[in-house]
Amino acid sequence: MKYGFIIDNRKCIGCHACTTACKSEHDVAVGVNRTYVKQVEKGEFPDTRRIFSVMRCNHCTDAPCVEICPVEALYTREDGIVDFDNNRCIGCKSCMQACPYDALYIDPDNNTAAKCNYCAHRVDVGREPACVTVCPEHAIIAGDMHNPTTEISQLLARQAVKVRKPEKGTNPNLFYIDGDDASLVPEATAKSGPGLWSSQARGVGHFAKAAEKMMYTNDDVDLLQMSIDNDIQAAYQRKETENPNYIDVLTGKARRVYDTPDKGVLWGWEVSAYVFTKAIAAGVFLIPFLAIILGYEVSATSKLWSAGISLVFLALTGLFLIMDLDRPDRFLNVLLRPQWNSWLVKGGYTITVFGLLVTIWGVLTFFEIQAGETILLWVTVIFAILLAIYTAFLFAQAKGRDFWQSPTLPLHMLVHSVMAGTAIFVIASLVFGQENWMSILKNTMIIALVVNLFTLITELTITHPTTSAKKAVKMITKGRYSRLFWLGTVIIGNIIPLGTLLFGGSEILNVFSAICVLIGIIITEKIWVEAPQRIPLA
Repeated sequence: MKYGFIIDNRKCIGCHACTTACKSEHDVAVGVNRTYVKQVEKGEFPDTRRIFSVMRCNHCTDAPCVEICPVEALYTREDGIVDFDNNRCIGCKSCMQACPYDALYIDPDNNTAAKCNYCAHRVDVGREPACVTVCPEHAIIAGDMHNPTTEISQLLARQAVKVRKPEKGTNPNLFYIDGDDASLVPEATAKSGPGLWSSQARGVGHFAKAAEKMMYTNDDVDLLQMSIDNDIQAAYQRKETENPNYIDVLTGKARRVYDTPDKGVLWGWEVSAYVFTKAIAAGVFLIPFLAIILGYEVSATSKLWSAGISLVFLALTGLFLIMDLDRPDRFLNVLLRPQWNSWLVKGGYTITVFGLLVTIWGVLTFFEIQAGETILLWVTVIFAILLAIYTAFLFAQAKGRDFWQSPTLPLHMLVHSVMAGTAIFVIASLVFGQENWMSILKNTMIIALVVNLFTLITELTITHPTTSAKKAVKMITKGRYSRLFWLGTVIIGNIIPLGTLLFGGSEILNVFSAICVLIGIIITEKIWVEAPQRIPLA
């Protein structure tokens, strides 16, 4: 038994009855949808056509949202339905990043993820999903695809069908008869212009909450300001051709006229900050370890500084992780109810074990106990490297964001940890003084900066297989983030410190270079985290 959907676009009239029935059946808040009807217009007057496409969860056979969910809040039933348990959800939004179809949202009432669950409670008692029952044109067909007597099985056997984003390898179980790429492929059309529900740039569920408040007030509301942030509004008014909101209707190009709200940046400054702090936490251990294996004598003072700084920034990493959750009260579910395929779980345990090992190292150093230190250091360095790079594998599980699938991302994050650790020790040496082993800091930083520049060039110039990834690169190098990238990442974060270290030599210049490096890292992480999220998934 395996349930699926067919959307027959030959019949759909865009009445939104399915959306309304779904909202009524599941008490879905205003401003968010489990099911909605996307509308796209094609052609030039008078030869025009409006396409209606029902959008929802695809109940994928290989569902990336299930794989990335750290607490098994999302799971695949034996009948193929991808269901969820909001009593487990921690609101990490990983599933939203993993879903290539933008099918999930955060429920503003309980701050947990939600989506179409095939009306599993109805299916369990032998009824069809609410959207199927209400559709006046029988444009939505549901049923067991493995049963040859069902209508859906027979339609799949004799009709040509399309699925959305087959290249993702998710094996979706939502099929379209007479599906049109202008509607099914997000990059085929620009996002629709400003409207009351066209954006949630201020945060997931923001407008759902705002709508609830508006129901009980007579206050004046600036609807345009609610729907888009200032920079998008200004760009729209300037009719910037590179801006996703700009649509030249005179060209006859397909354009969206009705769409789901843009959820905005799901992982915001908290995620950028946590990537930065964990780079420091790992790096300030890796640098003294490097000095030790090169044969330098590292004093107990340096070791204690290393352990202390690492633990402080590790604590900040955990704090930022928890701050990013919509249900921070359930954070321990990651450790107590783990789903081991998720790199969020592996990362949580990496943080915990690394913190424990560094604490033990600090205690042994404080009490001048040298027994077993070598073994402890080698075990700890393994977890330090994992700490530095595990987010790259978490981002790779976010299949909805093509730019994050870069094979160089682990190197990107490891190099940033080395750079951050080196920079912190250059600055810390002002407090506890220079030591012999610190002679490696300058050369280590130069090598790390060269490797980092190579990594940046590689990430941005390699052949990107998808339009989404190419758009993210263009946004970084020529679009919204270009000034921040060229000034902050390239010049301040790499060129200035590299030039200063190569042609300078004073202690003050070294500290200046270290500060520039740290600024460059956090700017780079902000861009790398945010830019791919600006690309629409649906």
